[in-house]
Amino acid sequence: MKEGVPTEGWGRSLPQIGQEAPDFEAKSNRGDIRLSDFRGRWVILFSHPADFTPVCTTEFIAFAEIYGELKKRDVELIGLSIDSIYSHIAWVRNIEEKMKVKIPFPIIADLDMKVSRMYGMIHPEESSTASVRSVFFIDPEGKIRAIIYYPMSTGRNMSEILRVIDSLQTVDKHNVATPANWKPGDPVIVPPPITQEGAEKRLREGYECKDWYLCKKKL
Repeated sequence: MKEGVPTEGWGRSLPQIGQEAPDFEAKSNRGDIRLSDFRGRWVILFSHPADFTPVCTTEFIAFAEIYGELKKRDVELIGLSIDSIYSHIAWVRNIEEKMKVKIPFPIIADLDMKVSRMYGMIHPEESSTASVRSVFFIDPEGKIRAIIYYPMSTGRNMSEILRVIDSLQTVDKHNVATPANWKPGDPVIVPPPITQEGAEKRLREGYECKDWYLCKKKL
């Protein structure tokens, strides 16, 4: 731990899948944000290490490119870093000027690290003064449904972020599960039976089955 860096909050448990997402109020380059105001919609809350850095710039361009697809899925996108409002404003303007890309979503200015600590975005072994690349998928009821962490050196894959949202929304709508490498249009997994009788019946129900516990269907 770096000398003089506040450590309050680092001893708390990290938010977990299935828990209610911690509510917060924060300043952003698009005005004040309260997470609970987004109830009824999906939210992707993501952190990046710092403004005006190369990997983060490529990520913000990529997030802007999928923003329209996220809106089609009723998903709100919120960024965060431990930078000031003025830094966010200048960086967004720089991306628009130099890369010809508009950044349409808000970026939280978390100078006091309040939200970063609340969500376990600061990993001291990686950095005690910047957030790692985290992604929190929050459902319309305010529950955390998926979490992805990346190191500072690895830019995120936007196709995977869309795939996770598609999977979560499909699971909720159809009461199914999705297999490895699933993408929309692929068969989904039927929940396995939980009784001996159900297992014996499953293979006669018309699904595509490898065995009683692994059956798929087309939606």
